[in-house]
Amino acid sequence: MYKTHTCGELRAEHIGKTVSLAGWVHRRRDHGGVTFIDLRDRFGLVQIVLNPETSPDGHKLAESIRMEWVIQVEGLVRRRPEGAENPNLPTGEIEVEVHTLKILNPAKTPPFLINKDEEADENTRLKYRYLDLRREKMRNNIELRHRVVKFIRDYLDQKGFLEVETPILFKTTPEGARDYLVPSRVHPGEFYALPQSPQQLKQLLMVGGIERYFQIARCFRDEDQRGDRQPEFTQLDLEMSFVEREDVMDLIEDMFTKMIAKVVPEKKIYSTPFPRFKYQEVMERFGKDNPDIRFGLELVNISDLVEHSGFSVFDQAIQSGGFVRGINAKGLGNYTRKQIDELTDLVRQFGAKGLAYIAYTSDGEIRSTFAKFLSPQLQQTIFERMQADKGDLLLFVADKAEVVYESLGRLRVSLAEKLNLLDPDVLAFCWVIDFPYVVWNEDEKRWDPSHHLFTSPMEEDIPLLETDPGKARGQQYDLVLNNYEIGGGSIRIHDRKLQEKVFKLIGLDEDVARERFGHMLEAFEYGTPPHGGIAPGIDRICMILAGEPNIREVIAFPKNQAARDVMADAPSPADLKQLEELHIQVVYPPDLT
Repeated sequence: MYKTHTCGELRAEHIGKTVSLAGWVHRRRDHGGVTFIDLRDRFGLVQIVLNPETSPDGHKLAESIRMEWVIQVEGLVRRRPEGAENPNLPTGEIEVEVHTLKILNPAKTPPFLINKDEEADENTRLKYRYLDLRREKMRNNIELRHRVVKFIRDYLDQKGFLEVETPILFKTTPEGARDYLVPSRVHPGEFYALPQSPQQLKQLLMVGGIERYFQIARCFRDEDQRGDRQPEFTQLDLEMSFVEREDVMDLIEDMFTKMIAKVVPEKKIYSTPFPRFKYQEVMERFGKDNPDIRFGLELVNISDLVEHSGFSVFDQAIQSGGFVRGINAKGLGNYTRKQIDELTDLVRQFGAKGLAYIAYTSDGEIRSTFAKFLSPQLQQTIFERMQADKGDLLLFVADKAEVVYESLGRLRVSLAEKLNLLDPDVLAFCWVIDFPYVVWNEDEKRWDPSHHLFTSPMEEDIPLLETDPGKARGQQYDLVLNNYEIGGGSIRIHDRKLQEKVFKLIGLDEDVARERFGHMLEAFEYGTPPHGGIAPGIDRICMILAGEPNIREVIAFPKNQAARDVMADAPSPADLKQLEELHIQVVYPPDLT
């Protein structure tokens, strides 16, 4: 071994011992002929001292050393001089007096600072990710991810789960995104698909009698990128036999409660047990089905109050089947017209035609786009329903339901950021249940599953599949944390007849269903147990626990927002010989020819 100790483990009890250390030069300082180097490895930082009197060769060699050079030293651990201790460093009581020094590898000047947490261009950081990983923040994130995954494995092992790997090369799966296809050389014209999730396979494991399965599963989806998405991502995939909805939810709730206490004890869970909301409730209160419940600013329906107000924007929205909802932005009543226009621009991005408002300033003045249409009594009634006081700003959107929910749901989170209501040390878990089982696809004139094809409807709602599908509820459940859905699951269909009924409901041709899912339908005829599961996203969970703005910060080698690996320059063109072996001809779109 190049070292007897790590750079982070030396303490006062090691004083007087001769040690060998190896790592990277974090900082180098020359003081009065003596050279001080902060030596760093994954485990921490220690100060080493090169004195020309005790190590003339090492001191001379140290003159050429620069940041990020890899060196090895041997020396004596001693107490730092009085007044020179560093209480902010775990090794701050001691230093190592170097006797011998060896340069293991020099280094070019890095394209960004590694020894300081300074902003750097993200594409540059991703191009040199192997350097970025040396930074303290990234190291901490990778260690956090390790502890999260280790806790999950240990917890589920104690609960009788078996970790089972499922194939990466499989068949196309209906998960709502495009598949990544892998051509087969030995079967010309045929393709594997990288799994969007192991959905069918974990259900088949239940048919196989595994009963309690989990996997830290790699999944692949070809979809538009955003901060909480990657082309390849990791989820905890979990399935259980002979369970009902509450059994799965109780297990996951217990796991996360204990994980937070063990892995990030400095953070606080907002409420236990986790609050449970029905889908319709969260839409009406928060405007979205993955709400952040750390703060108020809830949506309030005033449609019944302004239905005949004479304000055409409100009247037309209500008459066409929509409604009027608003948010009380507490304390923003003195916002200028320019600031309100910025909020209006925000909601317009999500379909709203505008933003009506009443500004109730701190001195009691009322400024509004529509108050002139309201009688003093009606105005007071609106204030009471919105719980408005002097200094508040009331903001309203009038439109069809989906526009009102989307725009006000987004506005609500934006306002919380402006009002500093998002405490990163508070983890507000909640469950959302009772989703619609299917949603009407107006373009295709058919019913689409709101979750996936294998989710079971609520037993009492099965008759509705033939009479009124839009009223049926699914046995699905989403786990939500601080404005993100971090896991979705359901009780699955385990009966062939019910599965075929669902295929028919969503307009899946019988021959297509047999070709895509014949193996599933056949398996359901061999004594399939009732079963259900869930798939929390490891990347999103770690992102939130680390307080990072996107999941790229908790993945060792992520793609950028254009789904490109800028370090290895992938994707890249394939060699013509490779394409010939795969029986593939590339046809470029017109704009690339």
